[in-house]
Amino acid sequence: MLTPIAHTPADGCSPPHLLDEHLRKVGELAASFAAPAWADWARQAGRWHDLGKYDPAFQDYIRRDSGYEAHLLDGQPSHPSHSLAGAQHALLTQPKFGRLLAYLIAGHHTGLPDGPAEYQGAASLSHRLAQGPQALADALRADIPADLLAATPLTLNPQAIGGKDGLHLWLRLVFSCLVDADFLDSEAYFQPEQAQQRRPPPDLADLRARLDAYLADKHAHAAPSAVNSVRADVLRQCREQAQQPPGCYTLTVPTGGGKTLSSLAFALEHALAHGKRRVIYAIPYTSIIEQTAEVFRAALGDDAVLEHHSSLDVEHETVHSRLAAENWDASVIVTTNVQLFESLFAARTSRCRKLHRLVDSVIVLDEAQLLPIPYLQPLLDALRLLTEHYGVTLLLCTATQPALHTRSNSFGHIQLRGLDARRAIIQREAQLYQQLARVRLHLPADLDARQSWADIARQISQHPSVLVIVNTRQHCRELHALLPEGTFHLSALMCAEHRSQQIADIRQRLARGESVRVVSTTLIEAGVDVDFPVVFRALAGLDSIAQAAGRCNREGRLPHGDVHVFVPPDPSPLGWQRAAEEAARTVLGQCGADALAPDAMQRYFNHYYGKAGQAGFDREGLHALLTQHAGQGEIFFRTAAERMRLIDNAHTVAVIVPYTRQDGEHRRDSHALRRRLQAGEMHRDLLRQLQRFTVSLPQSQFEWLRRAGELEEIYRDIWWVKNDVMYDEKRGLLVREIEAANPE
Repeated sequence: MLTPIAHTPADGCSPPHLLDEHLRKVGELAASFAAPAWADWARQAGRWHDLGKYDPAFQDYIRRDSGYEAHLLDGQPSHPSHSLAGAQHALLTQPKFGRLLAYLIAGHHTGLPDGPAEYQGAASLSHRLAQGPQALADALRADIPADLLAATPLTLNPQAIGGKDGLHLWLRLVFSCLVDADFLDSEAYFQPEQAQQRRPPPDLADLRARLDAYLADKHAHAAPSAVNSVRADVLRQCREQAQQPPGCYTLTVPTGGGKTLSSLAFALEHALAHGKRRVIYAIPYTSIIEQTAEVFRAALGDDAVLEHHSSLDVEHETVHSRLAAENWDASVIVTTNVQLFESLFAARTSRCRKLHRLVDSVIVLDEAQLLPIPYLQPLLDALRLLTEHYGVTLLLCTATQPALHTRSNSFGHIQLRGLDARRAIIQREAQLYQQLARVRLHLPADLDARQSWADIARQISQHPSVLVIVNTRQHCRELHALLPEGTFHLSALMCAEHRSQQIADIRQRLARGESVRVVSTTLIEAGVDVDFPVVFRALAGLDSIAQAAGRCNREGRLPHGDVHVFVPPDPSPLGWQRAAEEAARTVLGQCGADALAPDAMQRYFNHYYGKAGQAGFDREGLHALLTQHAGQGEIFFRTAAERMRLIDNAHTVAVIVPYTRQDGEHRRDSHALRRRLQAGEMHRDLLRQLQRFTVSLPQSQFEWLRRAGELEEIYRDIWWVKNDVMYDEKRGLLVREIEAANPE
């Protein structure tokens, strides 16, 4: 009888990957990734995940269809399943915990399934396990080594994982260990050269030394000023508080107070003091990520920072960073909120693969006030589980700390389970606010009286250098048309490559002391480092107004900057934005020019959460899907993953726009990239480069362009804007402004 194999080589010549060897290696590798308390679970899952490959029929199939794809196509039409035998074996030999192991084994290629068949039908674990007895019987026709079939006694302390409410996250973490081990062992066979390029990330002690040297040099060359004195004090407090026990911390520093590097110093100091393995920095917008990653690279070195987001400029990507992005095997990771939070609720193997790297880490949530209200409860629940059970220290970093404590209604019923055990790093936040107060806030006489764009444009035009921030793309387009020639326009109707160029041009002109007028959507206000003497902000949430104020007199070079709040012709879009505007109107009316003070901000968030929370902090019912029947081993993994969409891609379509950027001798041209794709070139690097030239449109706008004949499908579901005149070098994609079907 032929020796059972796990994989056969694509070239048909190399020795096959032996199945016994693969199962043992994956088991041990998965166990090494897991915490000691659940290493046996990961090892057991690893040893049983491919038991179905012992089936003689599968051995015939895999010898016929060689290569990695044959390994991945588990259970798809015309491809036999190899995961159900191990899942069935778990049910039979682990009567108490077999169903939990079955989730991991059955989903190790196709993703974690729903337990019940209610939403996913044939894809559910219950439906698939109906085929399990036959699959196991077929596998047992082979002579499987007894040690591989042996069942290790498993234990599970419910209190250690947060009870039944924490079971779904714990299973994802064990699943992460399994799929990462399976990927890595398969890679070592199919792509040994690539596997050898993986290398250990830099040591955290070395990174702290680099940061210390960078900050010392920065301090030595900083001009004496009140702002720099405050920044030095913030850094000192962060370093001191880093010695405190792990848990949940807040860093509330007004914009311009140096919280980016100070929070990094806290994270590295705390990680070294308490044996944490890595620092993960999650940021809401890609424009801030690119800026933050550049700051961190300058401080720590290019080899130290993994930048992981969809709009990554491939110039910053190396072979090592690309490999590390697959499983976050890095020391410092800068990523998006979307990447982090959707992974915490993911079912797909590629998304879950990195999750075990969260254990014993420091997670910094930058701009924490932007946590999405419709998903706030499941997000806070997951963050609490990480801090209480998985050695995570969480740092909520913002200029406007949200009120994330537990909230109850007037009847005493809990509306929001918050993060109550938080430690403030800055001891005298109100005093710090006074020290960094660099602007005067100007409010309209009547916060209910709407102004026309023509009146607003006349006020703005009186200022030679001014930043204007509005609430929607349409408002940005309308106001820009009324402002003097040469005014910059920034919105998400411009591709990332175009926006980056515009922001760089704006900074250069400001640095030269030139007059600069900019009208922008909210993409500029949260963390983008620009400094204007005057800022105009359309009425919005008070946290947004405070962020806009952070772009005014940022370095404190003027006695004061001026921030003007105006009431635009139209209200904010329905949903959380409208609730934020209404809460801000209330607090602005009560506090006037002092509305940016910490106590006023807390009052605002209480109003805001009261209004926004009326629609619920768990709009998609994720908590019930993941916990309601978890005590019986029934969890809706896949349905919850489909409903956790911080960006609603179901109602938007990305299109590639015709844009060329000439940067010195370096030319970036979407036309050239499009031609390569149409010529048959299809690989990850090309798609990443094309991502920099995309604009996301509401479904209604996409359909209008498609019907008008302005779009061409250049590859399956990849759309190109055919006419160059549809993309303006100042304003981006020119589309008819049609309100999206789902304005929220």
